[in-house]
Amino acid sequence: MATLNTIEALLNEHDVARLTGLSLASVRRWRLLRQGPKYIKIGAAVRYKTEDVLAWLDSRPTGGGR
Repeated sequence: MATLNTIEALLNEHDVARLTGLSLASVRRWRLLRQGPKYIKIGAAVRYKTEDVLAWLDSRPTGGGR
């Protein structure tokens, strides 16, 4: 049953673009340059685990604080 829950939680690149507020092209560029969140390939499909996207966002530099 855990496998089914994991599959349901996978995000596609459109979901990641929407969640980050950035373009689909940006998400694809991150993948090409290996700069974005970890992803899974299922055949030709690219999927992301929610926890990997959140971890990647948390690892990004922040500004404004001293």
